[in-house]
Amino acid sequence: MAEDEDDDRYRAPALDKGLDILELLAGVDGGLTQAEIAKKLDRSPNEFYRMLDRLVRRGYVTRPDGDRYSLTLKLFGLAQLHAPVRRLVSYATPLMRELAETSQQANQLVVLDRGSAVVIAQQEAPDYWGISIRVGSHISLFDTGSGHVLLAFRSPEERQMMISEHLRSTDKPPQSPEFFARLDQIRERGYEMMASMQTAGVFNLSTPVLGSDGKAIAALSIPYITLVNAPKAPDITKTIELLLAATEKLSQLAGSAVSQSK
Repeated sequence: MAEDEDDDRYRAPALDKGLDILELLAGVDGGLTQAEIAKKLDRSPNEFYRMLDRLVRRGYVTRPDGDRYSLTLKLFGLAQLHAPVRRLVSYATPLMRELAETSQQANQLVVLDRGSAVVIAQQEAPDYWGISIRVGSHISLFDTGSGHVLLAFRSPEERQMMISEHLRSTDKPPQSPEFFARLDQIRERGYEMMASMQTAGVFNLSTPVLGSDGKAIAALSIPYITLVNAPKAPDITKTIELLLAATEKLSQLAGSAVSQSK
């Protein structure tokens, strides 16, 4: 009861309302009208007029179709100002570029952010063909190589915390004992290799970027496709070797960076 009273004492209704709008718009494609926003948040449409106007004027929300409100990339841009993320991306970029050239495949760098795996850097394949994922995309912890790696290289207690936070924003049920056994196998062999559950013919290859404490601070992943017209392109076994070498270098840099920032 005392905790609830403290929560009420420090409430900021206007701030809560603005955050409710941003969180709602972040989870939909195509935007929402003022009436749709009000209905989803179980409020009167009139409650949101001034708040939406301020969010548009500050650049967090836009109205591309006149009456529909959509989230802009301003929040993502602010997130990129966060020093550890900027530093990690700056270290990763040349290594990711080199990995794309040597593997002939695209690659992505993924971190955990409030229960979601988020792509913070992307390197295109050097030739015509490759699988790209937009920077800023949120992907699942449960059915992607990056998500598996982020979970695998954490303690059992941390895994449960990560999964609990992830489940707040997804309808997927808790995972089975077999899932946790798979995480242990990934940790033992040092990488994940799995058929993509989103795109046919693609294999997710994912390895951990480790901090100085040996825990995954990011996952570097290749959505591997067989390049029929590129006979000199590395096969999947060689590509895994290249990916492991790249993350070993990045882990050395990131581990040092983490130590310096503490």
